Amino acid sequence: MLWSSLGWSFSGYRKNSPKCFLFVLLLVFITPSQLVLLWIFFFFCSIRIFFIVAVICIAFVLPVNYYGQPMVHKEIHLESSEVFTIENLKEGSKWLWVHCLALYIITSAACLLLYFEYRTIAKMRLGHITGCASKPSQFTVLIRAIPWSPEQSYSDTLSKFFTNYYSSSYVSHQMVYHNGIIQRLLREAERMCQTLKHVSPEINCKPSLKPCIFCGGPTATNSFHILSNEADSVKGMELGELTMTTTEQERPAAFVFFKTRYDALVVSEVLQSSNPMLWVTDLAPEPHDVYWKNLNIPYRQLWIRKIATLVGAVAFMFVFLIPVTFIQGLTQLEQLSHAFPFLRGILRKQFISQVITGYLPSVILILFFYAVPPLMMYFSALEGCISRSIRKKSACIKVLYFTIWNVFFVNILSGSVIRQLNVFSSVRDIPAQLARSVPTQAGFFMTYCFTSGWASLACEIMQPMALIWNLVAKVVTKNEDESYETLRFPYHTEIPRLLLFGLLGFTNSVIAPLILPFLLIYFFLAYLIYKNQILNVYITKYESGGQYWPIFHNTTIFSLILTQIIALGFFGLKLSTVASGFTIPLILLTLLFSEYCRQRFAPIFNKNPAQVLIDMDRADEISGKMEELHKKLHNVYSQIPLHSEKSSSKAECSNPFKNQELPDPEKLKPEEGDAIAKELWGYQGNESGQEYDAKSCPSASPEHLSPKLIELHKRN
Repeated sequence: MLWSSLGWSFSGYRKNSPKCFLFVLLLVFITPSQLVLLWIFFFFCSIRIFFIVAVICIAFVLPVNYYGQPMVHKEIHLESSEVFTIENLKEGSKWLWVHCLALYIITSAACLLLYFEYRTIAKMRLGHITGCASKPSQFTVLIRAIPWSPEQSYSDTLSKFFTNYYSSSYVSHQMVYHNGIIQRLLREAERMCQTLKHVSPEINCKPSLKPCIFCGGPTATNSFHILSNEADSVKGMELGELTMTTTEQERPAAFVFFKTRYDALVVSEVLQSSNPMLWVTDLAPEPHDVYWKNLNIPYRQLWIRKIATLVGAVAFMFVFLIPVTFIQGLTQLEQLSHAFPFLRGILRKQFISQVITGYLPSVILILFFYAVPPLMMYFSALEGCISRSIRKKSACIKVLYFTIWNVFFVNILSGSVIRQLNVFSSVRDIPAQLARSVPTQAGFFMTYCFTSGWASLACEIMQPMALIWNLVAKVVTKNEDESYETLRFPYHTEIPRLLLFGLLGFTNSVIAPLILPFLLIYFFLAYLIYKNQILNVYITKYESGGQYWPIFHNTTIFSLILTQIIALGFFGLKLSTVASGFTIPLILLTLLFSEYCRQRFAPIFNKNPAQVLIDMDRADEISGKMEELHKKLHNVYSQIPLHSEKSSSKAECSNPFKNQELPDPEKLKPEEGDAIAKELWGYQGNESGQEYDAKSCPSASPEHLSPKLIELHKRN
């Protein structure tokens, strides 16, 4: 039961297992057009790029490095790692043209594949826009920084402004209210509904306690206690305190609805007043993607928040230098023995030296990195992002910068400081210094691939945190609920890891190519595992619309240019002027390719094309769907929904009786109140007016429903 809840269903593999095994192996050869999710594209593109890179470097570059010096070679498994790197070549060696040619082939293949993938995903992006014809966000604009007027409310000011300037296209608006007590009550009610969902209907309402198996103390069971007095549940709380219809609760933000998609696009792009800090417009996110908490932030604070979070992220990056420098000290045993003479006897032992220089640094670094994604997510929330998808994308970029800087650059620079007590004497020495440092860190990067890459895939399959939490819930708290908390895909942790491995693969390709087979195995296994996880485990709450692909593309281009700069530095160290001269044009051509892609494809991911939206508007007007879409606009962005929408998550609980008006509580008799309560808890209606048995909350108690809550539900 536990494993099936985590998404691994082996029932399909019990019959004809050899055929199923071959089917799994053939998944990697599926064309990208057959895959729906963008995350699969990342791995598919990485597999194809690094397959070419591995073939070129293992077949040609690695033998040149291995036989670069006239020496007696031992058995391959007894050779030191430096023999397989470019450091084994002599100065002025004529074989450096092999590395230069391999660099040209790698760059050409990577740019060609990136171009075709960018073009394909751009078409999918346009298909995503046209395929969601009924998306309310295409008709909606988020207005912030509404001017305050002492004579009228924010709602009246907004209505007057858009009626005056956009009378032909303005439909209506929905104000954003202050997060008050109603949101808290609704959250508590939803939690209670989920708690009561799987409680057995045969249980009694008498409170009972059972001893805990660990401490012996009492723990709550499935029984629950009914309050004897309604005042115990709502103490001194009047309906006037629960309403949100007063103008004092309005915030200077609102969702404004327009007749056509093109009208909403024009309003979102046009400067509304001479003061850019007033009437700020943006296309609205999807209703379930709105981050309501940040809509209460005054717009004039956003630039301060962005600067503060940037300073906080940079400060955290410098604080993180302490553990990274300590980790690099563990990889330098000679310097460590000189600094601490009393450790020389211990460090001379082969097993201790292998553990300290091999696995211990990467394991410590991974443990420290567990604190990075939550902190970056918190920084992104402080920035004031209007949607959850934008917040996660911002956190993804921060984690990516943080990961590349600390895992790659800081490890290289700190190792140079430990060995040479200096880093760069001038800007001209940067390529040479990187060329000296990258081969020395090849062993650390390879170990990091094992501990962070392969180990993360094992954790992804097992989901240890979800498994431990489920065991605690079942064994300790005696929770017999068979539903599980839905998992959202952690883009902000997985995409930076994938792109970091891509950076390590490119930068080590012509310098230390021994890492490439292990990276290729990681990409292949990750492709199979994450495809299963996305299809069977993770629940998609919103569509990214391909917004993460430009991050993948730009980071890959950065990795290629960095690889070329490092190779240029090494060609200079090896006194190969011909190879250095041919590398400089390659850098310029890569930059030109990046600029072309930025001009050709990137705008599609930032803005919606007017031509596509106008065609969609005309099609809806001809088919008569436009009025139906206008009727649905006002309710979808309700900050306090009157009913929960049906979702794919099993833990959600629909609000029943949504199409019927609740009776007046003053005229409601006790017997009638019990009947209404039973009907509310026992049935739920759908949009077509049909009724189903209440399966989402089958065991909720129907005997006691607060009249004040009924009145509150009616008034809102």
